Amino acid sequence: MIIDAHNHPDWYGYNVERFLENMAKYNIDKTWLISWECPEDEYDPHYKRVVPDIGEHGPISFARCAAYARQYPDKFILGYAPDPRRPDAIDKLDYAISMFGVRIYGEIKLRMMYDNPDAIRMFRFCGQKGLPVIVHIDYEFDTGRKYPRPNWWYGGGIGSFERAVAACPETIFLGHAPGFWAHISGDDQFDKLSYPKGPVLPGGKVTEMLRNYPNLYCDISAGSGANAFRRDLGFAREFMLEFQDRILYARDYFDNVHQEVLGELDLPQDVLNKIYSGNALKLVPLDVPVHA
Repeated sequence: MIIDAHNHPDWYGYNVERFLENMAKYNIDKTWLISWECPEDEYDPHYKRVVPDIGEHGPISFARCAAYARQYPDKFILGYAPDPRRPDAIDKLDYAISMFGVRIYGEIKLRMMYDNPDAIRMFRFCGQKGLPVIVHIDYEFDTGRKYPRPNWWYGGGIGSFERAVAACPETIFLGHAPGFWAHISGDDQFDKLSYPKGPVLPGGKVTEMLRNYPNLYCDISAGSGANAFRRDLGFAREFMLEFQDRILYARDYFDNVHQEVLGELDLPQDVLNKIYSGNALKLVPLDVPVHA
């Protein structure tokens, strides 16, 4: 079985029919289908060309996720991440759990510190309900653009994320995105490049955190995950072996680069089975209701 643990509805022009065709093409059995609820002034306007919802509940609303799951409940597992800064956020998530069967809190991709009190309260609620939390991190740095913003930071960096992970030991977190995967290496590129290059150096914060926090997992989705492993295949293989119980296959897009990367690492089949589906099933078992 293969589970894509990170993808979005109507993303980059993939409606539900194209989405299912793409899953079949790459032998993907199920997808964690997650929202991105974010104020319009907190994301790049260029996204308006490739996202389904613009406005209060966009750029990727839970309503679109739910529409897919209603049509194909055997293919999609629902995720939803209401903005924890909103006073009704926990109530909205609680309702979505009971009414729609939401199983994941994801993804949170907001211009806020992820260890602020509102976020911590939400993360602890997710821990109580058994929902893993998918976190997007990006750093602020000069990209050469001045308008509308020099860059689009999310989460406040790895330090803020680590404090959240430490403050919520009963909650499972999945690290994701450039600001997380850049820390696979102990170099100083994390706040200078979205996709660092070169061999992985010792002292990477991701490795340190995985060793220190058993509630930290990671999804390998997007260009950031693929780049983190392709920059040093020898290190990538050792990393996959060491953390084989806490790595989830995921895409955040519709190409096959992550299966290609895994195929380059000569991993044992039992390790691949965990990454492709076993670890996702451990966090979100099939046909098991969330806590009421």
